[in-house]
Order: sequence, then structure tokens, then C-alpha cells
Amino acid sequence: MINIKSCIRTVPHYPRQGIMFRDITTLLKDPVGFRVTIQEIVNRYREQRIDKVAAIESRGFIVGAPVAFELGLGFVPIRKKGKLPAESIGHDYELEYGRDRIEIHVDAIAPGDRVLLMDDLVATGGTAEAATQLIQKMGGNVVECCFVIDLPDIGGRRRLEKRGLKVFSLCEFEGD
Repeated sequence: MINIKSCIRTVPHYPRQGIMFRDITTLLKDPVGFRVTIQEIVNRYREQRIDKVAAIESRGFIVGAPVAFELGLGFVPIRKKGKLPAESIGHDYELEYGRDRIEIHVDAIAPGDRVLLMDDLVATGGTAEAATQLIQKMGGNVVECCFVIDLPDIGGRRRLEKRGLKVFSLCEFEGD
């Protein structure tokens, strides 16, 4: 069995000094590592009642779409402001350096849909929290927030759990 964490590259001081960027492109280019990543996630959710997989732009799409495919579910992209072609609904949220907005098509999630939220990584949890609020605003229920990587020292998992959300990750990297 492959160690997924060993397939993830750390890039020091990117995008700015002091940040240790966890780069999943090395995991994605490894055919065994990528397959094991998707299969481990699929195995976790195969027996759960989920209606849709929603994923956050853009690296979340890379893991969310194949998971949705393997589970036989629809895939819902959560995009940055102005990127969706049809009528959409949005949610504004605070970043450490300002504000941002994510959006979803108004017909993407029906009231009562059970949604698995996915992204590649949880750091502060701000974008994932905003995505869950957007899903809930549409009447959907977030079954769990699933990430390939958790950076526990930054606190995103705790932030989501304080909102009553379940959180799962395949691996953790201590430190920033």
C-alpha cells in the first residue's frame, strides 16, 4: 500500500515567505498514488447515503469529480465569483487579507440533498465554511467535509467542527 503523504511535495516559502505549501501535483502525477487517493475516499463513502458531491474550485475538482463518478453521483462545482454561466447564488466570506465570494448554480442542489463537500486541503477552513453555508442556504445537508490534506495547526478542522460539521482527511501535515 502506498503512503499518500509521501507523494505530496512541500514547497517552502510559497506563495510567500514562511509558508510551507503542500503541493498535490506530485500525488496527481503518480498513477498509483492518485488511484489510491480516490479509492480510499470512495471506500469511506460507498455505503453512506449521499446525493451529490460538491467540490471547491479548483483543486477540489480534481479529486471531487472522480469520487462522484466512482460513487455514481452527480458533481457540483463551487466556483469563484463570475465563473458560472447560468443563474447562480453566492456567499461572501472573509479572508485573512480581504473578502471573497463563491457561487453555485441555483439548480445544483435541491432541498434535502445530502452533499459530500470536497477540497484538496483544509487550512483555515474559511472557504470550506463558506461552501457549507452556501450548500445549507440552498437547503442541502452537508454529510461531511472531505480533504486529502489537513493542516491541523492552522485550525480549519476545528473551525468546521465547531459549526457541527464532520471532517475527514486522508493525511495531516503538522506545522504551517
